[in-house]
Amino acid sequence: MKKLLTIVIFLFTLFSLSFAKDKSFTDILEKGELVIGLDDTFAPMGFRDKQGNIVGFDIDLAKEVTKRMGVKPIFKACEWDGIIFDLRSKKIDLIWNGLTITESRQKQIGFSKPYFNDDQIIITRSNNITKLNDLSNKKIGVQMGSTSYFALENSQISKSIGEVKKYPTNVEALLDLEAGRTDAVVVDAVVGKYYISKKDGFLILNETLAKENVGVGLRKNDIALKDELDKALASIIEDGTFDSIYKKWFGNN
Repeated sequence: MKKLLTIVIFLFTLFSLSFAKDKSFTDILEKGELVIGLDDTFAPMGFRDKQGNIVGFDIDLAKEVTKRMGVKPIFKACEWDGIIFDLRSKKIDLIWNGLTITESRQKQIGFSKPYFNDDQIIITRSNNITKLNDLSNKKIGVQMGSTSYFALENSQISKSIGEVKKYPTNVEALLDLEAGRTDAVVVDAVVGKYYISKKDGFLILNETLAKENVGVGLRKNDIALKDELDKALASIIEDGTFDSIYKKWFGNN
């Protein structure tokens, strides 16, 4: 009798877990929308155009993926330093904004399968800074809570840097560099290269601080939502839609 009771409890637990797994996506379907959090200054992944509309590479991807999932995307601007808290407290359903997959983030949230690769690069305006060691005693700008900040903190040059200046956004960091208030900025390659392609006088060091994989962030328990997200991402990669969106924002690079 005791053995039978144990089996019944096990099957009930298994059924409950399966139900919980399924509910994360059915809840989204019932709601009819998926709230996507982002830093709306993170060009070209997600940012505001001159009319104030949120546009970008990740925005186009998200629109296509959510269309295939049968829901409407709602884009919500968040403070990057607190965006994981916004996700975990259910203010948003996803983080889709060039989000690097890191070990520390994986302890807090789940991720889709990687869909993009990126580097952490150093941008400067000084001809005297050509390699990492030249950053000794210099003032370096970086976005708060970003993988750029952690890449710098974990690098071999971190102890020799004069000052690390932290900013709410990459744009503010790059503007201060342009104004001469810092000597260099550490930034995601995709963001930094897009920014300086529109301006003169910037240099990129040949050495990078880190290579990274990018994915969509979601709550760890939202397994069914992750499964549907991964399926939709795989389908746009397979049928060439991903390549079309990529070429729109990055050309043939």
